[in-house]
Amino acid sequence: MAPLCRATARLAMLSSAALVSGCKGAPSIPVAGAYFPAWLVCSLIGVLGAIVARTVLATMGLAQVVPLQLLVCLSVGLLCAAVAWAGWVVL
Repeated sequence: MAPLCRATARLAMLSSAALVSGCKGAPSIPVAGAYFPAWLVCSLIGVLGAIVARTVLATMGLAQVVPLQLLVCLSVGLLCAAVAWAGWVVL
């Protein structure tokens, strides 16, 4: 085996070992004996946040005033999901 090929193989093995060593498993939530990924729960929280934002905009009469309501509700939903994920990862 050529020295360059050996060095490349050694570098590939070390880099793959370094990348895999940080894995400790995905955050999951036990529900009725089954484990669901935490991102699924956070996405549901984001969808609920967007629905609540749309309801608040409609009931306060801001639905006619606020332009690009879809982007506003999407942003609120993404913010709720990101906050839930940050809270899940930190706790």
